[in-house]
Amino acid sequence: MNRKSTGPKWRRAVAALAATLSILGVACTKQTEAAKAPDQMVVDVARVEQRDVPIYSEWIGTMEGYVNADIKAQVAGYLQRQDYVEGSLVRQGQLLFQIDPRPFQASVDQAQGQLAQANGQVAQSKAQLVQAEAQVAVAEANQGRTQLDEDRYVPLAQQQAITQQDLDNARQNNLAARAQVQAAKAAVETARAQIQAALATVDAAKAAVATAELNLGFTRLTSPIDGIAGLAQQQVGALVNQSSGPVTTVSTVDPIKVYFTVSESEYLDFHRRYSTQATLDAERKQLKLEMILADGTVYPSPGTFFFADRSVSQGTGAIRVAGLFPNTTNTLRPGQYAKIRTSTRTKPNALLVPQRAVSESQGLFQVAVVGSDNKIAIRKITPGERTGNQWIIDDGLKPGEQVVAEGVQKVRPGMTVSPKPYAAPVETMQR
Repeated sequence: MNRKSTGPKWRRAVAALAATLSILGVACTKQTEAAKAPDQMVVDVARVEQRDVPIYSEWIGTMEGYVNADIKAQVAGYLQRQDYVEGSLVRQGQLLFQIDPRPFQASVDQAQGQLAQANGQVAQSKAQLVQAEAQVAVAEANQGRTQLDEDRYVPLAQQQAITQQDLDNARQNNLAARAQVQAAKAAVETARAQIQAALATVDAAKAAVATAELNLGFTRLTSPIDGIAGLAQQQVGALVNQSSGPVTTVSTVDPIKVYFTVSESEYLDFHRRYSTQATLDAERKQLKLEMILADGTVYPSPGTFFFADRSVSQGTGAIRVAGLFPNTTNTLRPGQYAKIRTSTRTKPNALLVPQRAVSESQGLFQVAVVGSDNKIAIRKITPGERTGNQWIIDDGLKPGEQVVAEGVQKVRPGMTVSPKPYAAPVETMQR
């Protein structure tokens, strides 16, 4: 009996012991896992770089044609036809619109007829002058004969060879001949005056012809420059005159002009660096303007400084500046917007960190510095200008120090991290 009853109790005791050991083993395993130190956070770090950095300024620019010629009607009439394709390249002197020329051609014909009539009057006056000059010659010949008679009769009358009446008649004939000479000469002067009047009429007729031909020429609306012709503002059949708006506009786009506004402080800061106008002009000529188009691409050809406006706007406190960009393919058009940027100065020995490494809180800037023991220290800094995806640090860092570039919001002071080199994203354009 005792041996039989002892067997089952022993088996139960062994099973209970095994269960207890199993529970204890699991507990020990958990305690061991809990006792292990947590894995260190991996952060991307970047070294503080020191180098000379060109400082860029950037403005919003608006493109304009180098020359913008508004094509307007100079005479009143109906547009007869349009002879250009909108948006196409046109040449100087190319016909764009034709105004009905028939009324103006009639005016030319009428003016030419009046000119011919005036020329006829000149010819007639010249003939009258010749006739008057001939009459002067005849009158002078007659007066010479009567003068001889009077001279011959005087001594004869003194000798009483002829009567006093004969002498008086000779004298009267001579006086009448002199009067005829004077009358003939007056006729010559009258003929000359008529010629002058006729010549003045000719000049007036010539001016009328020139005016009529000029107005006839104005019926041809041509391009005064080589350029791109814009949208037609008037259609065929429209009545246009001097007070009408432009029928179209032609713009020279190579080079193209880009206007942008520079703040007064930027303007003064640039000009104070140069003591003479010659050095200022030389620096302006060396400026290379970069243009960033609306799609974010950089225009391949750099631009040059063109001019600065004569005054600063009182409303905006800015001055208008223009640059010129080559545009041989006519890609750029008036009215486009773009960003204009250029390096106006260089900051020597500047300290640079990625912009991602800088955090801001209530106007204070700070970075997470990784020490030689891989521990985090939060440090306040004074940032300067931004350049591309980097930030110039004026105070708070030293060259060669490491800052957290990724994960800066997750680190805490005194935390030990596992640093790895930061791979800066590739910029699509130079900033």
